[in-house]
Amino acid sequence: MKQYIVDAFTDRVFHGNQAAVCVLDRWLPEELMMDITRENNFSETAFLVREGEKYRLRWFTPGGEIDLCGHATLASAYVLLRFYEQDAEEIVFTTLSGDLTVQRRGELLQMEFPAYELKKTAVTAQMEEALGVPVREAYLARDLLCVLDSEEAVRSLKPDLEKIKEIDGLLLHVTARGRDTDCVSRSFAPKLSVAEDPVCGSGHCHIIPYWADRLGREELVAYQASRRGGTLYCRREGDKIFLSGKAALSAIDELFIDA
Repeated sequence: MKQYIVDAFTDRVFHGNQAAVCVLDRWLPEELMMDITRENNFSETAFLVREGEKYRLRWFTPGGEIDLCGHATLASAYVLLRFYEQDAEEIVFTTLSGDLTVQRRGELLQMEFPAYELKKTAVTAQMEEALGVPVREAYLARDLLCVLDSEEAVRSLKPDLEKIKEIDGLLLHVTARGRDTDCVSRSFAPKLSVAEDPVCGSGHCHIIPYWADRLGREELVAYQASRRGGTLYCRREGDKIFLSGKAALSAIDELFIDA
């Protein structure tokens, strides 16, 4: 069985966010998909099966299946458009978050995602202890979003991952106004057995609504300031977030498994 390794939200290998993509003829047993995911040990491994004109897409972290993932969706569309659907201009995925569409936009791939509705929540001592820095504001949807004072605070952050497990939200995102981009961020997911997600697409479905409101603009350029780093070109339209980025193929593997 072939497996594609793609670096998403970058045009260079060893940057952006790694995802493994497995294009299947039929679904594997869930435990086998988890074994493959744990063996890869990336933040996400994506599994796809064609169903009519669409592809059903499932995302797995080493800690289990999740309901939305941006970079592995971008990676999956990149693989399909390069190797399976070369004449197509868009791919539609059926997912736990509904149908997701990815379209060619010149050198970019554009994804349409649902925007999360952020609810302001109190900044707690527990949050600040987990992050080790003051938190200006906090918002909760699927994940917890913490706003910090500066880009430097985001870049130099050394959080306590065990303490992050004790606070609300599936993932924890930190963000601040950027110097060279509209905003910068980092994303942590110890509840999913992922210390830091290098570039988190679904996280920007929290981050972009916040900054669009604060900056009074619907189009933003965001940078995820992890060690690998990645750039996202973002647009909000109502309750939708459009995330665009590039991708680079790192490897094609042959998996020797009993399936």
